Amino acid sequence: MLADQATETTGLGHDEVTQISNRMFEMIGSALMEGESVKLTGFGTLQIRSRAERVGRNPRTGEQHRITPRHTVIFIPGAKLRTALDDAEFSDQK
Repeated sequence: MLADQATETTGLGHDEVTQISNRMFEMIGSALMEGESVKLTGFGTLQIRSRAERVGRNPRTGEQHRITPRHTVIFIPGAKLRTALDDAEFSDQK
C-alpha cells in the first residue's frame, strides 16, 4: 500500500520504491542493532530500551514464572505527528 502511494507520488517505478524502502529499513535495523537511536524528522524517534528480568504471572493459573531480560524498540512520536493526531478525526477506533 505505501509502496503504491510512493510510486504514484514520486513517479519512480514500483521496483525502485521497493528497493529504496527495503534498504531504508535495513539501515534503520542496523542502527538500532548498534544501539543508536533513529530520528525520523517530522515523524518520531526509534530507540532501544532494556527491560530488566522480572517475575510474571500466568493469569489463568496464577503460577509465577521468570521473564528474562530483553531489549525492545520503542517509538516516540515527534511534535508534528502528535499535533496531527490530536487534530485528526478517526471514524473507526479499535
